[in-house]
Amino acid sequence: MIGFKQAMASSFMPVQGTEIAKQVDNLYGFLIVASFIACAMIIGGMIYFVTKYKRKTDNDKTAYIESNHFLEFLWSFIPLVIFLVVFAWGWYIYHQMRAMPKDALEIHVYGKQWAWEVEYKNGYKTVNEIVVPINQDVKLLMTSTDVLHSFYIPSFRIKQDVIPGRYTALWFNANKLGNFHIFCAEYCGTTHSGMLATLRVVTREEYDQFLIKGSEEAGMTLAQKGAKLFQLKACQSCHSTADDSRKVGPSLFKSFGREETLADGSKVVIDEAYIRESILNPSAKIVNSYPAGVMPAFQGQLSESEVNALVEYLKSL
Repeated sequence: MIGFKQAMASSFMPVQGTEIAKQVDNLYGFLIVASFIACAMIIGGMIYFVTKYKRKTDNDKTAYIESNHFLEFLWSFIPLVIFLVVFAWGWYIYHQMRAMPKDALEIHVYGKQWAWEVEYKNGYKTVNEIVVPINQDVKLLMTSTDVLHSFYIPSFRIKQDVIPGRYTALWFNANKLGNFHIFCAEYCGTTHSGMLATLRVVTREEYDQFLIKGSEEAGMTLAQKGAKLFQLKACQSCHSTADDSRKVGPSLFKSFGREETLADGSKVVIDEAYIRESILNPSAKIVNSYPAGVMPAFQGQLSESEVNALVEYLKSL
């Protein structure tokens, strides 16, 4: 590809592929410098005092030294300030990592022994390759089909456990074109070390062409697959999708992001994890004023791809 370069590290750290990666490196740089200065002061001070006050004769006695409360305060207060600064700095970066941006491009990722399967909203699937546009917020919605995995992109300084039976998520905004390595950072079996993938950051034009090609191959979008499955499983007999009318179960019309009150009085926001749980284990959280035990559990009856298709369909209502 013309003008497309492999992203490679130019220092002892992996190349910085996002703005957050720069912030993480700045924090680590501060920690290294602060630790070096503290080490030099402590070790240097020890060497200085050992040399200066070395006993020269057997009759030498240590002079009486009065305590200095100001110095004692300083060597306790200064490290405390540094620790608080590091904590606040780290919390600020962590908050940015975990605060998912609205209207982010969503991509589904399945971890399996021993590969990463990727599914886009147009229904197109790839294996061990994720393609995203540059300067675009991207949210990865992830789950595992077998054992615990850990999705890790060193150049973006992000890592997230991928857990069977539930959703986890992370986001990034890549600001460099190129190919970036993806690893599994959790030992998951014999071929764990070979569970490698590539994240390709391309221009918006190249990404649009990629989606067009994928749509032609996929045939239906993920939401369309979910709509078809919704009909096949007769879900519409208990849930309305065109309006807020009440049936045996609550209406799903514009339900995503809505807060519901449960039978026990607690409140829950309808997100991907809640929808997934309600499909696989509907008795876990019953909406207030609706009967329990009516909806059948689909645990073991739907594949991860089918569950994700239903989630995308309900989000599109």
